[in-house]
Amino acid sequence: MAMRLRARLLEALAGDPEGSPAWIRELAEGDDAGHFAEDGAAWTVHGSMATLVAGIRALLLQALHPGAMAGVHDHSTYRQDPLGRLSGTVRWVVCLTYGSTAQAERETARVGRFHSRVQGAYVDGRGAERSYSAADPVLADWVHLAFADAFLTCQETWGERMPGGGRIPGGPDAYVAEWATAGRLMRVDDPPTTAAELRRRIDGYLERGELRSDERVREVVSFLRRPPVGSVAGVGYRLLFAGAVATLPRRYRQLLGVRRSPLPVVTLTRVVLAIAGRALASGEGRRAQDWARLRLRRLEAERAA
Repeated sequence: MAMRLRARLLEALAGDPEGSPAWIRELAEGDDAGHFAEDGAAWTVHGSMATLVAGIRALLLQALHPGAMAGVHDHSTYRQDPLGRLSGTVRWVVCLTYGSTAQAERETARVGRFHSRVQGAYVDGRGAERSYSAADPVLADWVHLAFADAFLTCQETWGERMPGGGRIPGGPDAYVAEWATAGRLMRVDDPPTTAAELRRRIDGYLERGELRSDERVREVVSFLRRPPVGSVAGVGYRLLFAGAVATLPRRYRQLLGVRRSPLPVVTLTRVVLAIAGRALASGEGRRAQDWARLRLRRLEAERAA
């Protein structure tokens, strides 16, 4: 049972039931330490099981910007290939977090080539029609903010309290400052470097009336609530979805049209994450961090020689 669950999770996260596709193994290659320090804030947050909830939360929040939502609606394959879409995002995060700078640059270029084709028009929160491009710094800013806030919030809610987890080295500000590097790589102008600034920037979009809900948002929320997964996995996923909703501030939940469950979903989500963590640990394959450590130890040996 644990091995089947492990294979399902690895297929979803890495696109490979063994968890070792070529881009994961490439983490052991390269000639430098990469953008982020070993066991630093970004390594800790992105290596946590809480990322399973954070991904859902980030997508919910991102959907509220009509420009970002238009890009998803017009160009994303999430309905036809949700696991492929998920593993593609995971690949970008993992390569930037644990890879060499050369691998991070190649991954950023890969995402950039896809984004260059994502363009069209949308109606903004004030009712005016605007053109959009995924390479637009404003849309990149919103996606970066939603991502950073989701991963930070979920780490604080679950990651720090789970076996093998711990507090973020340097605290929340360290994570936001480190992940600002990813924002700059994706052409975000002046990404936030503190948790307080991050949340002020997000709330600014809402207060300026730049966020809104419509039929497209409701469609994405409906899909995220019940994606096409098996019945057993579906029970666990629905708890993760409820956990993601529970971490959203009330006014964002209202805009999304979702309610916080009366059940103790924060605790139940912790149980689901613990089960998933044990399943992933049941195999003998290396994690992304382990491949990256091979590179770092090799570089240390070469310097010592």
